[in-house]
Amino acid sequence: MRRTVIAALLLAAPVAPLSAQATRSISASDKAQGAQANPELLAQYGGKYAGPQVAFVDRVGKRVALQSGLSNAADDFTITLLNSPIENAFAIPGGYVYVTRQLLALMNSEAELASVLGHEVGHVAANHASKRNTRATIGSILAAGIGAATGSSLLTQIAGTGAQLYTLGFSRGQEYQADGLGVRYSYAAGYSPYAMSRMLTQLNNETTLQGQIAGRTSSVPSFASTHPNGAARIAKARELARATGRPEDRPAQDSVFLKMLDGMVYDDDPAQGVVSGQTFRHPALRIAFTAPAGYQIANGTDAVTIQGSGGQAQFSLGTATADLGAAIAQRFTTLGANGAGVAVQSGRTNGIDYSFATTAAAASGRAVDATVVAYRFPNATYLFTLITPQGSGMGPFGALVSSMTTLSASEAAAVKGKRVRIVTVGRNDTIDSLAAKMAYPSFQRERFLTLNGLTNSSVLSQGMLMKIIVEG
Repeated sequence: MRRTVIAALLLAAPVAPLSAQATRSISASDKAQGAQANPELLAQYGGKYAGPQVAFVDRVGKRVALQSGLSNAADDFTITLLNSPIENAFAIPGGYVYVTRQLLALMNSEAELASVLGHEVGHVAANHASKRNTRATIGSILAAGIGAATGSSLLTQIAGTGAQLYTLGFSRGQEYQADGLGVRYSYAAGYSPYAMSRMLTQLNNETTLQGQIAGRTSSVPSFASTHPNGAARIAKARELARATGRPEDRPAQDSVFLKMLDGMVYDDDPAQGVVSGQTFRHPALRIAFTAPAGYQIANGTDAVTIQGSGGQAQFSLGTATADLGAAIAQRFTTLGANGAGVAVQSGRTNGIDYSFATTAAAASGRAVDATVVAYRFPNATYLFTLITPQGSGMGPFGALVSSMTTLSASEAAAVKGKRVRIVTVGRNDTIDSLAAKMAYPSFQRERFLTLNGLTNSSVLSQGMLMKIIVEG
């Protein structure tokens, strides 16, 4: 009850026109902090996306961010659409606001986009980053069964950079406060305050679907893991909207927003490699490997992570060299692990020579094995870094190491990505007929419903716009 009152007061506070507000700008220290982290975050999330959606997101982001009071100058904000297949959004000090194309594709209106961006700016305005509980594992480096936590030099190096701290989760109270600020900012910018609850419903449904696809009772996509969701939070977001005094709306389809999405890359960008089932294929590098059954593959810009109950592996590109032993030693040094005197062994798989070595390492006070595998290619050296429980060596990743193979020119050309296509419902179209066009071998109907914010009882009308995912 107390939280509801606080949220209502927050929304009731008048938002002065920008011309009436005292001139302010983002501090020099915040700008410097954001500028330092921005390149690292871009590298972690696929870099900037290039497409007509960029200008749209930039316009909405600046319109909402200006309501925060962080600055009165639109140019003080840098709104970035990330080329990432991960559903996520975040903001950092210095006026940097980010949303991934995968999360954008889940939205069905400009108002939903505004609510998400407003929420993220709210975290910065409330200075939540400095109050965050940082006990969570950076980048989920080890599976829960191994139990690593923030603070391990080895794990931090494998994860990437300290910029990932910006995308760790917030407390429930902080999320509710950011929801309140997000509703306030987006409403002040002229959007429906009910878009927040609709967006959270979308995310909840996506979380459930991903769990079904993965064969689990629950699943937590990146945005949901850093932004706790659920029925209670959706209800609170609806209360926040009602506190504005505006009646709940049932808006018509946002055709401008939906048409804007047409042609946007969905899931993996082939330029960064494509995950299909348990296999990763990179058409430009002409390589492929297969993860163990039950392990999840996360495709990043400069690395691919494979995680499961028995440990975690990371695939990355190393400096081309004929001396694989030196490449392994260098990798251990980079990780902060002691590789001196470690025996290097050799192997060969699918016509590819490789070497590997295992050393004992510590991860947040726990003993683990760190194994580095280096493959010799004509113009590159590819590496696997494996982290497993002490005494396991490669553990469950032996088959992964042996699965490394090359792609022929025709095999590489056959690796296709996916795109969002906007189609108009025809006279004879149904949910099932349109869902059958989704470029997936399973869960076509469920994917179609979730992507379009529909339910099993929804009825399509001629002329409506629908999102489908196609190859190409």
